[in-house]
Amino acid sequence: MRFGPVPVGEAAGALLVHSVRQGGLVLKKGTVIGAAEMAALAAAGIVEVVVARLDPDDVTEDTAAAAVATAVAGPLVRVDAAFTGRANLFAEAAGLLVVDRAGIDSVNAVDPDITVATLPAFAPVVEGTMVATAKIIPFAVSGRACAAAVAAAEAAAPLVRVAPYRVRKVAVVSTLLPGLADKVIDKTLRVTAARLAPAGAAVVAERRVPHETAAVTRAVEDVLREGAELAIVFGASAIADRRDVIPAAVEAAGGRIERFGMPVDPGNLLMIAEVDGRPVLGAPGCARSPKENGFDWVLARLMCGLPVTDGDVAGMGVGGLLMEIVTRPQPREMPPAVPAETNAMTPPARRLAAVVLAAGRSTRMGGPNKLLAEIGGRPLVRIAVEAALASRARPVVVVTGHQHEAVAAALAGLPVSLVHNPDHAEGLSTSVRTGIAAVPDDAEGAVVCLGDMPQVGSGLIDRLIAAFDPEKGALIVIPTIAGQRGNPVVWSRRFFPELGRLTGDVGARNLIAAYQEAVAEVAADPAAATDVDTPEALAAVKATLEGG
Repeated sequence: MRFGPVPVGEAAGALLVHSVRQGGLVLKKGTVIGAAEMAALAAAGIVEVVVARLDPDDVTEDTAAAAVATAVAGPLVRVDAAFTGRANLFAEAAGLLVVDRAGIDSVNAVDPDITVATLPAFAPVVEGTMVATAKIIPFAVSGRACAAAVAAAEAAAPLVRVAPYRVRKVAVVSTLLPGLADKVIDKTLRVTAARLAPAGAAVVAERRVPHETAAVTRAVEDVLREGAELAIVFGASAIADRRDVIPAAVEAAGGRIERFGMPVDPGNLLMIAEVDGRPVLGAPGCARSPKENGFDWVLARLMCGLPVTDGDVAGMGVGGLLMEIVTRPQPREMPPAVPAETNAMTPPARRLAAVVLAAGRSTRMGGPNKLLAEIGGRPLVRIAVEAALASRARPVVVVTGHQHEAVAAALAGLPVSLVHNPDHAEGLSTSVRTGIAAVPDDAEGAVVCLGDMPQVGSGLIDRLIAAFDPEKGALIVIPTIAGQRGNPVVWSRRFFPELGRLTGDVGARNLIAAYQEAVAEVAADPAAATDVDTPEALAAVKATLEGG
């Protein structure tokens, strides 16, 4: 192709390279210049234009784009008519885009004038999604280059195809341990159903069984026998090893572990297995959350009937850092300063604030505000706040709401920061959000206490703080009473953004369930579990404390 400026009188039969707008004349780029166009240009006072002339062997841009796009397109991909040197490719069904990267690279290596661009490999698509485009850069390319590009595409065909969703019946097995609330499992099922919906799939069987190998084995066998095409196992405790409960259950069912562990964050603790020719996934804790994680990548492929091998997973590391992971130490977080006089062998003290939630309406008390009820001459809320003040936590933030003036008066003289939550009636989560927002920036986290638990002493709070160890992954610390998790809870600052997005009146149970690997537990005295919700509970606590 010849390219360059020519006098208007010599432009017959050439392609106009640049659009012309002068006076009332408008000629668009790519116009074939004929006698009428030459006359119009001359009348407008234009004496020279930039044109392109095709050589005998040249292929026009639209013809070349259509040829390359057609060679690239595979099953369930259609090619639209080429226009201005571009031919777009579209999905004809919902599923995942499968791309042969090496093949696409070979086409793009033929000639810089011939280009093909696609969506990322394994991108989810629906019918009508544009998945690729073939674009010819100049107005024409040599027939030799066009033929070479088409040959490169055909040699590796298909380069771009859609793998449609095939799996429709999914089973969910949830294991149980003390402290895992039914609400967590219920939410997990809702999140899973939402993940499956774009594929036209649904949860057709569900089991809740003890976190024991034999129980999980029976559950997996049962749901597969009932027709599930894929099974997902959510463990109450994250899989820690290929010999752990869930992998052992798969092997006991006659299955095979393809892969445990993946280089994608979140999603590291994923297990991929198969039993009786059907996939079984051991879900990581992050799969309880709707946010994208490595579980989504693997689940989507399996839903399309695509194999996911050990090598496939090993290749997911580049691009596998999907978000900042709260359970991983972050370089920008500086460790607390160590005083010069501190012995090098003594770990630095952690600076954690205390947030005491004292905004509730005491609806189960039948009228009176329980936080103002006196035990041994002190309001219940004052007892809880004084315990926080007697601990190592600093500062102490108290969140008020219902009857906030009276609650503030009950705390008169105490060195605390009071923050009012005007939205307290909308649920506990609003008070958590208000409290953590008031924690100083230099605090590593906060221990969130309830104002209606007068038997939580400073000793328990200090033991929870002592167990907080980000370097060892202990980012959430929870007391356990007879195997049941309770309050107060220590939270690393890394979770503050998540806590700030809580809604409703369920607190942070779901968040804890999603980050099991970050949880440390501290055994506590049974008395510490008592929260005053009813007149009967108040009477029992008064008898205990005043009687002592």
